[in-house]
Amino acid sequence: MNNKIIAGSLVIAFWLSTFSGIAQVNFNDKPELAATPPMGWMTWNYFADKINEKDIKEMADAMVSSGMVKAGYNYLMIDDGWQGGRDNRNQIIADPLKFPSGVKSLADYVHEKGIKLGIYSDAAQLTCAGYTASLNFEEQDAKTFASWGIDYLKYDYCDAPADSATAVVRYKKMADALRNSGREIALGICEWGNRKPWLWAKNAGGQLWRTTADVRDKWAALKPWKDPNDLHSIGAGIMDIVDVNADLAQYAGPGGWNDFDMLVIGLNGKKGPSGDLGGKGCSETEYQSQMSLWSIMTAPLVATNDLRIMSEATKRILLNEDVIAINQDALGKQAERKINKGNWNVFVKPLKNGDYAIAILNRGASAESLSLNWKDLGLDGSYKINDLWLHKAVGSGKKWSGKVLSHETKLFRLSSTDK
Repeated sequence: MNNKIIAGSLVIAFWLSTFSGIAQVNFNDKPELAATPPMGWMTWNYFADKINEKDIKEMADAMVSSGMVKAGYNYLMIDDGWQGGRDNRNQIIADPLKFPSGVKSLADYVHEKGIKLGIYSDAAQLTCAGYTASLNFEEQDAKTFASWGIDYLKYDYCDAPADSATAVVRYKKMADALRNSGREIALGICEWGNRKPWLWAKNAGGQLWRTTADVRDKWAALKPWKDPNDLHSIGAGIMDIVDVNADLAQYAGPGGWNDFDMLVIGLNGKKGPSGDLGGKGCSETEYQSQMSLWSIMTAPLVATNDLRIMSEATKRILLNEDVIAINQDALGKQAERKINKGNWNVFVKPLKNGDYAIAILNRGASAESLSLNWKDLGLDGSYKINDLWLHKAVGSGKKWSGKVLSHETKLFRLSSTDK
């Protein structure tokens, strides 16, 4: 084992032993940031770094007019490409051509609409797209972000060392700077899961942490993979991200979430970041499955499509209040995968009022029928079965039987009839 790996293991061990518990650290008496998974819209998969204040204001307008804000999507997140370098005081500035009114003016604009503003930086000298980043300027940049009215920071890790020890130090430094900035700013740690951030990211000060490579607009990788790091080169599809996160339920909870990356719903094969590495688009059924699975597994719900021209099908998926309620349930439990056999995956999520959410996924290439006893999932008793996509009760009792389409995910809410 090389010295870097040993050092990384020692630092992680230190963080895990210093704090009691992996996912329940609070740094002050204020309400916990990200008590439920953050929801919003992010620029990257639609615009890449070709962003400007006009487009972002239009997207903020569309977040309101489309019903996204009312449904709970209350963050508008600017990804890479906003930066214009540093001024003669080394203060980071926005590109004056892209943002002639400045970021503070934009923050004021979105705040007036009931939307929080997120921004992007990187724990190195340059960002993933080659723009000015925040290494060695953490305190200064955090205060700048706070003065602008920023509410969320996505903190990337391109051009940074591969070991875990450095990542823990760099992310904690920015987390501390944000806490000292005078404003509550949520921190999204984005090192793509390479260093197992679910073990240390919350103790380092993050409210969410990416667990995989960037999502692509596709159902699954075109090649089989054994190591999650393989997904960086072959492209992570919806199923690949689900498989990585299926074993990480114990690390998620109020104030700290496994981040599955963005929703590709409504991108429909658009060229650009999500269209790379085989991202040619998904069917409506597959997009609906992403919403079901991200919701039951308590992932942040961050859309990336053009909200100004959403189809009715896309709205139906993104604005389903019953599905969103599963994601935002105050108990904050990530669903566990109870069945993983053949083409079938079944997930179970306990809810605060005593109900359960159940997701039944058919990964196969054709429709199949399934008969499922709730007892096989560890649920005793009889339940009323509410289908959250059909918006109606579809039965009651101690089991469910039915047909599931290819790549469909049935999403049910079970309410006990034994009360």
